[in-house]
Amino acid sequence: MEGQKLTLNVNETSKLLGVARGSVYLAIERGEIPVLKLGKRLLIPRKALEDLLDKASQPRVAE
Repeated sequence: MEGQKLTLNVNETSKLLGVARGSVYLAIERGEIPVLKLGKRLLIPRKALEDLLDKASQPRVAE
């Protein structure tokens, strides 16, 4: 992880995921994307986003 920022802003997250900024804001509001609020800034922890994507890519087991 050396050389990478620990957090991403909404614009960086939207570019990384390939979705609109509005979609990132909606996902944050729904609690789907974890966020740190520092003043008016919203920062998405890179590790939390990577974990979320890893979890989403795992096959689901029918119960």
